[in-house]
Amino acid sequence: MSGIYDDPWAYALACSFRDVAAETDAILRWCAAHGTAVRTVLELAAGPGEHAREFARRGLAATALDLNPVMCAFAEREAKAAGVAVEVVRDDMTRFDLGRRFDLIVTMLDSTSHLMTLDAFVAHLRRAAAHLAPGGLYVIEMSHPRDRLTDEPSVGTAWTVEADGVRASVRWGEPGDRLDPVTQIADDHVTMTITEGGATRVIRDVVPYRFWTATELDAAVRLAGGLEAVVRLGDFDDAVPLDAPDAWRMITVLRGQGAGAQPGIG
Repeated sequence: MSGIYDDPWAYALACSFRDVAAETDAILRWCAAHGTAVRTVLELAAGPGEHAREFARRGLAATALDLNPVMCAFAEREAKAAGVAVEVVRDDMTRFDLGRRFDLIVTMLDSTSHLMTLDAFVAHLRRAAAHLAPGGLYVIEMSHPRDRLTDEPSVGTAWTVEADGVRASVRWGEPGDRLDPVTQIADDHVTMTITEGGATRVIRDVVPYRFWTATELDAAVRLAGGLEAVVRLGDFDDAVPLDAPDAWRMITVLRGQGAGAQPGIG
């Protein structure tokens, strides 16, 4: 039985509620506000590469990196179908070495939850720092802390999407999926029911999720070196701080500190 990440089309459909164009607008606005002229962009743990494609539509040189070969193949096909140039690289977000720097790096959709240990997170941040051009920014989008630390989460775990005659109901996490208080890892049960042309299929999966707090992220940044936080927000709206009642994400904008290590050396 294949899982949700082995079916990129289904995964992209599940995430189609996102306004990728608006999110891209926000990220580029932050870059302008911090004096970063963006020509090159790297999306890490890119999956289907939606944001990389959107950056490419803006005329930027976009690269999408993911470890899953099925996702990489799908991202290449989607970029070609969209008529945009996206370089797709299969690699690990904790060990990649592309031999060049980027003005902007992004990791979206809480993909850092796949980093299960502090060592892995620090290794990832070091790789990101080594690939940032001077003055470049790294934008990390993570889930809001209240999703795991309170009884009133910021986002729902069940939603419905429709696109091109296809309807899908998604449930990402069940009430019994508890966060281990020692490891901060939960096994999220995922169920996606897709209906198309009168036919229905169901995808079931168990996705390990590592919850990271804001203070742990700060500690990982300090341990990694080469990066400093310049702003933290609770939405892609600049007017929503992390502690606002309507905050639903934890978005951290990091800036590279100086020239840093050359890719492949640090």
